[in-house]
Amino acid sequence: MLSSSDASILLEIARDAIVHGVNNGDYAPAPREEKALNERSGCFVTIKQHGRLRGCIGNFQSQQPLYREVAQIAVASATQDPRFAPMTAEDLKDFSLEITVLSPLEKILDTDQIEIGRHGIYIEKGFRRGVLLPQVATEQGWDKLTFLQQTCLKAGLPTDAWQAPDAEIYIFSGQIISEKSYPDSYL
Repeated sequence: MLSSSDASILLEIARDAIVHGVNNGDYAPAPREEKALNERSGCFVTIKQHGRLRGCIGNFQSQQPLYREVAQIAVASATQDPRFAPMTAEDLKDFSLEITVLSPLEKILDTDQIEIGRHGIYIEKGFRRGVLLPQVATEQGWDKLTFLQQTCLKAGLPTDAWQAPDAEIYIFSGQIISEKSYPDSYL
């Protein structure tokens, strides 16, 4: 678990990276001394505008310290999410951030292990894969079956593909850091 200070720093890095990335291109945050920010951990950065998804990209594993991973993923969420046009300077006037720092993936054989509100789901079948973060099911009011079905749809699979013998299901948890929780992080 990251401390509230570490969480605020990550939110500030993500916001700075997005603003700089949209306006000037690449962004490299200054080195950090905090131990937790130098751990290698997967993360997702979610951008919302007017309460609606504007971009979300992430990695389950990182080859670099968390603070650098957050900066890189934040810029990618703003400029490379294929579902949205890249953010522009105009978009920078009003957006909010959420960072999800991930636990390692855990392969499961029984979907009864999935806990709504605690676990995210990663499904892999053939060359298709899809992921939904732990908070998605809660935000949408989904039960476990709907969560599994929606993860399949995200992977471009039929809704029942999770039941196929060659489907692999993984769960993970995450520490969710949002500007709502740490409002002073970017003032």
